[in-house]
Amino acid sequence: MEPCVNKLVVIGIGLIGGSLAAALKQVGGCREVIGVARRQETCDDAVRLGVCDRAVLGIDQVAGELGEGDVIFIAVPTLTVAAILAQVAHCVPATVTITDGASVKGSVLAAVQSVYGCLPPQFVAGHPIAGSEKSGVEASDPHLYEDHRVIITPTPDSGQEHICRVTAMWQAVGAEVLTMPVTEHDDVLAATSHLPHVIAYSLVDTLANDAENENIFRYAAGGFRDFTRIASSDPVMWHDIMKANRDAVLGALDLFTDNLSRLREAIASEDSELMMGVFTRAKAARDHFTRMLTKQAYSQSMQQQEITYTVKPGGNVCGELRVPGDKSISHRSIMLGSLAEGVTEVEGFLEGEDALATLQAFRDMGVVIEGPDQGKVRIHGVGLHGLQAPPGPLYVGNSGTSMRLLAGLLAGQAFDSELTGDESLSKRPMNRVANPLRQMGAEIETGDEGRPPVKIKGGAKLKSINYDMPMASAQVKSCVLLAGLYADGTTEVTEPAPTRDHTERMLNGFGYDVKREGAKATLAAGGALSATQIEVPADISSATFFMVAAAIAPGSDVTLTHVGINPTRDGVINILRLMGADITLENQREVGGEPVADIRVKYAPLKGINIPQDQVPLAIDEFPALFVAAACAEGTTVLTGAEELRVKESDRIQSMADGLVELGVKAQATPDGIIIEGGPIGSGTVESHGDHRIAMSFTIAGLRAGGDIVVKNCANVMTSFPTFVELAQKAGIQLSVADA
Repeated sequence: MEPCVNKLVVIGIGLIGGSLAAALKQVGGCREVIGVARRQETCDDAVRLGVCDRAVLGIDQVAGELGEGDVIFIAVPTLTVAAILAQVAHCVPATVTITDGASVKGSVLAAVQSVYGCLPPQFVAGHPIAGSEKSGVEASDPHLYEDHRVIITPTPDSGQEHICRVTAMWQAVGAEVLTMPVTEHDDVLAATSHLPHVIAYSLVDTLANDAENENIFRYAAGGFRDFTRIASSDPVMWHDIMKANRDAVLGALDLFTDNLSRLREAIASEDSELMMGVFTRAKAARDHFTRMLTKQAYSQSMQQQEITYTVKPGGNVCGELRVPGDKSISHRSIMLGSLAEGVTEVEGFLEGEDALATLQAFRDMGVVIEGPDQGKVRIHGVGLHGLQAPPGPLYVGNSGTSMRLLAGLLAGQAFDSELTGDESLSKRPMNRVANPLRQMGAEIETGDEGRPPVKIKGGAKLKSINYDMPMASAQVKSCVLLAGLYADGTTEVTEPAPTRDHTERMLNGFGYDVKREGAKATLAAGGALSATQIEVPADISSATFFMVAAAIAPGSDVTLTHVGINPTRDGVINILRLMGADITLENQREVGGEPVADIRVKYAPLKGINIPQDQVPLAIDEFPALFVAAACAEGTTVLTGAEELRVKESDRIQSMADGLVELGVKAQATPDGIIIEGGPIGSGTVESHGDHRIAMSFTIAGLRAGGDIVVKNCANVMTSFPTFVELAQKAGIQLSVADA
């Protein structure tokens, strides 16, 4: 690689400094590495081990040969930085970039200000989030920073060329560079790094003074060894860190002490509810943290992952498949179970990113939730008025359902709240729920053009309304009904066309009376929800991809088991049958108030149709897959009245039209629908725009393609269908996945 640094001077050739030196040498990121150490023995070892090209006993010995393009990295204990800076300031020219690796940034910048009388442009404070309990030049590891984060905390005075040089240096050794304000950095590190070291040192010191300490350490299990490993870290370094970041560490320590005292009281009083709350929240948070570090968590924008599907042409789908649980019902099971009195048990919960976002939001509001474990969840309800203020904004990732339904619930709470989402969700309209909530008396702020974030003022006195929805939307209807739980009087919602009625059905299932008369749903405030048992049926939206796959691929015969066939969501079955699909509903039954069936689909030639207007709201989420069916049908298929598709995770009308045209299909987008002329599907590369349904739809198109179809940006398939790739391959689709 082309060197990003001319000379690198490392002051303090221990684990942190030596590892950077060794790594930059290994990748060819600099022309020369010079080490600076206090002892000649350390200098000799650094050169002998290949960590440095040469090493000296003072910066003044090499300062005269430094200039623009050179970097000084100060890697000494935090409280020693000021003395080193005084030496550097005396002899190093202003063109040299200076950075550091100290764990506390406030004290470092104070030292810089004291030494220089200002914050010079050449100084860029930094902190590599990597390390080991080992120390010394012998511990140098050229791979230490690979896939680790480095935080830089530049000031307004930091020169852009120096910021860029420090950033490039860390990126060259495999690190991810993040920028953060100084105060935020020190507060975050106090909680996530400094506090754990305090606890580890204290625990080991406590046990070391126990009369039985020999047996304690002899028989300690792996958990003890893992947790206390960091107590082997350099005591001098951690002494300095505690002094330098005293106030932030004390704040984190006080918070921990208070929580530990509450847990002690719970153990003493055998308070199972509080203990389960602590343990389940901690497990969920730790698992969430682990996934976040591997870029799998919902709080990591799925758009940032570059996952590509490649589908080989041909094949068919056969066998018996069980697709994941219904996402809509999974969302509502968490919401209503949390507001119920008693423990609700759920089976078949969808462990996708969207539903997990809802689950995490209620954990953040104090609800004890066990699981999910293979689709099983136990929710310890807190009642309609038992939610607690969350510690910060509720992040719901890519889930529009979470944000819109939660807005209704939060409008009736006594505490302030804020709902945020990822980049995709932040572009979607929220005034459609904010406006009726404002009519009910809620105080709500949205971002530009009514988009997220959604900020809700607590303590508002809600009043009931009779709301005539301007457009059919189950999310808007559900939002208003859920707010109606907290409003004075009786809330009525009238929809212009039928939409999914899971909220009404499930409220009744939880013992809360909701009346349905034609297009109107009505509920009165003042009731209560009682815990129940829920068996989530398989999601018809997820089943749709395999229904269409079987309908278009000759030789296919697939049975999708235990699928929800709610009459407000069976439009895909009706439309495919109108096109000539061979679909049989077997083993029809009702589970928890929801009709379910096994859906068998065998290949049959399809024909183009004008899709009936009354079926549009019943299949609104299934249209991307239906567009693929239309592309494989004889004749022309016309969809109108579906403008709602333009404001989903992507503009699904335009996204599908563009992709179909790219594959050689004649498709014309219209303001409220699309016109598709059936014909051969070619090969090519299509863009899913991060929309899970677009990605899966073009995947099944490969069954009738003339060549490979490459589908880009497929990471968000995890939001609704985490097992899609596995099931698609099992069923007979020749799908491979590449993760950049």
